[in-house]
Amino acid sequence: MNLLEQAGLRMLRSIDPERAHGLALNALQLGLGPRGGPITSDRLRINLAGLDLPNPVGLAAGFDKNATAIAPLSRSGFGFIEVGAATPRAQPGNPRPRLFRLTQDGAAINRFGFNNDGMDAIADRLAGHAGIVGLNLGANKDSDDRAGDFARVLTRCAAHVAFATVNVSSPNTEKLRDLQGKAALGALLDGVMTANAALPRPIPVFLKIAPDLNPAEIADVAEVANASGIAGLIATNTTLDRDGLHGPHAHEKGGLSGQPLFEKSTRVLAHLSGLTPLPIIGVGGVGSAQQAYQKIRAGASAVQLYTALVYGGLSLVGDIVRGLDDLLARDGFENVAQAVGTGRSDWT
Repeated sequence: MNLLEQAGLRMLRSIDPERAHGLALNALQLGLGPRGGPITSDRLRINLAGLDLPNPVGLAAGFDKNATAIAPLSRSGFGFIEVGAATPRAQPGNPRPRLFRLTQDGAAINRFGFNNDGMDAIADRLAGHAGIVGLNLGANKDSDDRAGDFARVLTRCAAHVAFATVNVSSPNTEKLRDLQGKAALGALLDGVMTANAALPRPIPVFLKIAPDLNPAEIADVAEVANASGIAGLIATNTTLDRDGLHGPHAHEKGGLSGQPLFEKSTRVLAHLSGLTPLPIIGVGGVGSAQQAYQKIRAGASAVQLYTALVYGGLSLVGDIVRGLDDLLARDGFENVAQAVGTGRSDWT
């Protein structure tokens, strides 16, 4: 991290978190971010559900909700990025304040509630962008058919993205997580996959799950996922747990992300990887090359990060990718795919 990035991060952390995030996106749009591109090597390249990734480190959904900074983010070293969540209609989300830093914990709590500009505006911004860009699909809070909302967004936006993610695991839209139940999830995915099959160019569809599922619920998700035709899973979204947190915002309502989520999300990932042959993207608490490597050895074919960027800046992306390459070389892996799942027993 250079002195300019250090100064910028100090300034951003001195103001309201949501306003700071907006300023960070504005800075990216003005060209103040990294200017390289995806970092790659023979060890880092991996095929994920038909997607040829230059490296397995991606940007999680939520950082660029409205697809306003795709180009600069694609130059920041990531192997792939995910934008959204997008809903059929624009919606404001939950009242502010709705984003809280937990600096002592290297964490954040958010209760945004799928605030976004809607699928039409987001589809227009996605059009024509290069690189491997995915879209997180959401449902409107006041929708009469939340399951159908996911298929509608997919149909509208699929022509402009490389993959899509069904997000039924956000804790910030009331009763959304109810769609993770076996019957409801099966019906939802059937609708999404039917819509995907009707596209001129079907795309890989992933399912993002919560870290708060018990083993029986994880088994149900795996069973439904295996039968659904989806391309893979993302484990996990944010948690409702608050154990061991510090500071004045520790008990704010919403989803907790960052370092406290690492162990819990990795255990869910490892458990899930033993129940499905589908590739998994590991998310939750990735803030170093070592943590990315642990996720991969627990069963992830790729990883995503977001909250760590609040504390480490975008230069962290290059540090993680290059560090991961070094770890793979140290342990004698010729390609990251060889490392996937080799440490799963450490987490189960």
